[in-house]
Amino acid sequence: MGDRRASNHSEMTDFILAGFRVRPELHILLFLLFLFVYAMILLGNVGMMAIIMTDPRLNTPMYFFLGNLSFIDLFYSSVIAPKAIINFWSESKSISFAGCVAQLFLFALFIVTEGFLLAAMAYDRFIAICNPLLYSVQMSTRLCTQLVAGSYFCGCISSVIQTSMTFTLSFCASRAVDHFYCDSRPLQRLSCSDLFIHRMISFSLSCIIILPTIIVIIVSYMYIVSTVLKIHSTEGRKKAFSTCSSHLGVVSVLYGAVFFMYLTPDRFPELSKVASLCYSLVTPMLNPLIYSLRNKDVQEALKKLLEKKNISL
Repeated sequence: MGDRRASNHSEMTDFILAGFRVRPELHILLFLLFLFVYAMILLGNVGMMAIIMTDPRLNTPMYFFLGNLSFIDLFYSSVIAPKAIINFWSESKSISFAGCVAQLFLFALFIVTEGFLLAAMAYDRFIAICNPLLYSVQMSTRLCTQLVAGSYFCGCISSVIQTSMTFTLSFCASRAVDHFYCDSRPLQRLSCSDLFIHRMISFSLSCIIILPTIIVIIVSYMYIVSTVLKIHSTEGRKKAFSTCSSHLGVVSVLYGAVFFMYLTPDRFPELSKVASLCYSLVTPMLNPLIYSLRNKDVQEALKKLLEKKNISL
């Protein structure tokens, strides 16, 4: 029995990414859609990082976190989008075993890191609004660096556990992954191993990741709302809420899509793909737009950068 499982595992040299179940003529439309979205992701997130790094006025904790958010969005979408775009034209739609491992590992690393980073950003807004006089002292460069490094560390540990659990399974059902990238749930469907322990560990890991981040975000915003309601001037309330609305928008889109995907039953794989598309490509595209459209500092920095380019030309 053990030899057969080892043999099945060793013979699996590649997977087939089935993608979306649509008519062949729609592949061109999906290709153009994915290409447009990925181009917007590159433009928006590289542009956001360039603005933050070049404008001294944005040298604050909030924009330090925002720059890291753009970096994460850029990279985890780049783990998925190029391969998905190529597969719309490819006949085989295959991905090597090592490529599948790398894709799952990197995506899990960056998506979990983003969750912890959003919690750190909520804490930053809590200090800025509830304790503004000590903001520069409490949100020191050292603390900000530690929060970002801690987010990456948690993402890395989670990714190592999730990837190692997934690829120690015995894949003997099929090579066809019913998704447009290598994700743990569609890979589990290919396994003939007993998934009970695997699913229990995955559920526990999800709780350890999601619950603390959501608690930090909710508690931070409870204090923020309580503090803002004590502000007497309408202009003061509006200004305080405007600094949080962008972050709340990003959190809502990301967690909404993640919950929708993982709560969708396995018998509706196409719905899971749509939810995955939302948080893997749509969210990284929207984040720079949400922050730039709602943020006067970013708008002014962008105008300044464009004026410099026009002068140089």
